[in-house]
Amino acid sequence: MAALPSFSLFLLLLTASQLQAFEFHEATVDSINQAFAAGHLTSRQLVEFYLDQIRRLNPLLRAVIEVSPDALREADRADAERSSGRLRSGGLHGIPVLLKENIGTRGPLNTTAGSFALLGSFVPQDAGVVGRLRRAGAVILGTASLSEWAHFRGDYIPNGWSARGGQGRVTDPCGSSSGSGIAAAANMAAVTLGTETDGSILCPSTLNSVVGIKPTVGLTSRAGVIPISPRQDSVGPICRTVSDAVQVLEVIAGYDARDSATVEAVKYIPKGGYKQFLKIDGLKGKRLGILKDYFNYPLGSVEAKAFEKHFQTMR
Repeated sequence: MAALPSFSLFLLLLTASQLQAFEFHEATVDSINQAFAAGHLTSRQLVEFYLDQIRRLNPLLRAVIEVSPDALREADRADAERSSGRLRSGGLHGIPVLLKENIGTRGPLNTTAGSFALLGSFVPQDAGVVGRLRRAGAVILGTASLSEWAHFRGDYIPNGWSARGGQGRVTDPCGSSSGSGIAAAANMAAVTLGTETDGSILCPSTLNSVVGIKPTVGLTSRAGVIPISPRQDSVGPICRTVSDAVQVLEVIAGYDARDSATVEAVKYIPKGGYKQFLKIDGLKGKRLGILKDYFNYPLGSVEAKAFEKHFQTMR
């Protein structure tokens, strides 16, 4: 009998009721939290799944630069806290997050913007958004690949390429948060973070059919993030659903003494936060315009079929 992959063997050890209760692929923050609450899932099991996805898929997709050696330990801590009744606020307790590799993390992960020039750069303090994720109990799974130096290296460097991560592989990796977009689409993390100066969250999200939010400058802290432009840089979520992206934004948005732009921007965070606007009937009564010239896909193509399916869902 051929040897089973480590996570396949792990799954066989789970009870049938657990397997029926939770679907790992395309899991959302809400479905994960429901499974946590019902006792059908642990953070360790979730991290094991994503680590296995990275082991299997990353040699082809090149979406991840490093995985954190502390990820399983952080997952165990989240499980222990949950078992003792200590549930952190924000909805990301025990949820694995991949960070674009220009976002600084203290401890075992490099922060190099994909460049060998900074290899061995271990920052002494978390970036502002990472500190917020940790306080919410999120598990830092690792770092996502990117266009080297957030594509501020030269006009002829391919999208999604870095010396450390190699070439990210999708139809077009597009903006510099390429690894975050690929990883979200390929179920290599529950949620991811990207950064944008000009299109680097929105473009890879579009090309990977995932959801990206580029916040107003200063709504999320840029402290501890390798910069390009103080007038344009922003950190935001890249996730598989609108709901997931909103829940991540709610955790990472807010004041940071290390980023003066947050002083003004946080005044516009709505009282009660962003999750209050997640309404299942939010499109009821709305009229949507479709840019047919932009979405002019060849008849019968995968893109045309996917677009029509999404259009009918909204209708």
